[in-house]
Amino acid sequence: MVLPCFFLLLIVTQSWSVRPQQLQQQSKNIFILAGQSNMAGRGGVVNNTITGTATWDGIVPPQCSPNPSTLKLSANLTWVLAHEPLHSDIDFNKINGIGPGMAFANYVLGEDPNFGIIDLVPCAVGGTKISLWEKGTFLYKQMMKRAQASVQNGGTIQALLWYQGEADTESQEDAKSYKAKLQKFFLDVRDDLQSPMLPIIQVALASGSGPFIEIVREAQMGIDLMNLRTIDAKGLPLEPDSLHLTTAAQVQLGKMFADTFLKFLPSGPIVSPIGSSAPRNSSNFVVNIWIAPLLLCIRMILTNIV
Repeated sequence: MVLPCFFLLLIVTQSWSVRPQQLQQQSKNIFILAGQSNMAGRGGVVNNTITGTATWDGIVPPQCSPNPSTLKLSANLTWVLAHEPLHSDIDFNKINGIGPGMAFANYVLGEDPNFGIIDLVPCAVGGTKISLWEKGTFLYKQMMKRAQASVQNGGTIQALLWYQGEADTESQEDAKSYKAKLQKFFLDVRDDLQSPMLPIIQVALASGSGPFIEIVREAQMGIDLMNLRTIDAKGLPLEPDSLHLTTAAQVQLGKMFADTFLKFLPSGPIVSPIGSSAPRNSSNFVVNIWIAPLLLCIRMILTNIV
């Protein structure tokens, strides 16, 4: 038993030792942002009651400022400096404002300046029900296309950030079928990205466009998948339309995303395999599965020595 434990110890030691400062700075950490309008961002978007025209106030809080270490995959699949409105070329049929993506990236980099490059992949489209995100639909195919394009020049998809469900509160039938559809969506994404433990952080609704908000919220809270975490947006301030989060709320939501993601990291920042052409098959959220067998082996080795 000592010899296998020795090799396990050697493997884990070597995998943890690959954290030179230079590699940390070069690592590319990719995050998929998907869902509907509150993920795309409507912070600062106000409807003119006279003309009925929606406009964005153009105010970008400092927490959402551009950062040289944060890029986004544009609609034409090229990397550009990320800036608000992050989804302007993706959710192009609507007026976009502040969303949680930039605040998320800035909070992560603020907590760990050596985290590496953050590559955001916006995919959210306003007003979309969960049925429009089922495998085989246009939105699903587009998300997969963008996700696959994001890793062509290296990097690792670290997580899916998901905020959707407001449109499914309009009918009781949609609300009651939401849980099964959402869970299947999460499993399909992991399967198609060949990442069965892909971290997923979803948002429990703060609002809805119909009366069945609590049914959808219960469905979101009731999904039990490994490496799935749910953050609750209920209580965050809303725009006058009582549906979309304000700019301040989006900044807070971005911090909630970041805090949740960072809690799952090992003691050091993520190191992504540069030059990979596909997402890796395991997640940094589950690095700690090595801890228990490692400690057991160390104990066995010490017992044999004594």
